[in-house]
Amino acid sequence: MEIQQQIIQRINNLEGSFKDYSIRYLVKDAEQFGPYLKQQRLETNQIRKFLDAINQLKTTLAQNNDFSSIETGVVLLKPKLAYAAARQPSVKPLSEVMSKAIDKVEDTQDFERLVNFIESIIAYHKAEGGR
Repeated sequence: MEIQQQIIQRINNLEGSFKDYSIRYLVKDAEQFGPYLKQQRLETNQIRKFLDAINQLKTTLAQNNDFSSIETGVVLLKPKLAYAAARQPSVKPLSEVMSKAIDKVEDTQDFERLVNFIESIIAYHKAEGGR
C-alpha cells in the first residue's frame, strides 16, 4: 500500500479528532511521506499559499487563543489545496492527506497537531532535497 493511502487510513481510523494521531506515528509517516512527495516532484513553492495560510492561522490563534477565531480558516484550507492540486498534479497526494487531516481538526490541540504534521512533512521533503 502506498504511503499516502496508509496515512489516510490511519487518519480515518483515529478514535476521535486529529490530536489522537500519535506523535510517533505522525513523525514516522512524515518521514516516509516527505521523500515520497519529492519523488512526485512536489516543490515547496507549489504549496506556498497553503503554508502561508497555516502560518497566518497560527499567528491569529496565538493572538486570540480561541479556536473559533480560526475554524473557518482551517476549513477553507481544503479548497486552497484542491486548487493547488488542480494546477499541479504533484500536489495531489499532499492535498488528499491534508484534507483528511483537516476534517479531523476540531479544536486548538487538533490544529497544533496539524501544524506539527505539515511542518514535519515539509522538513522531510526538504531533507530529501526538495526545494
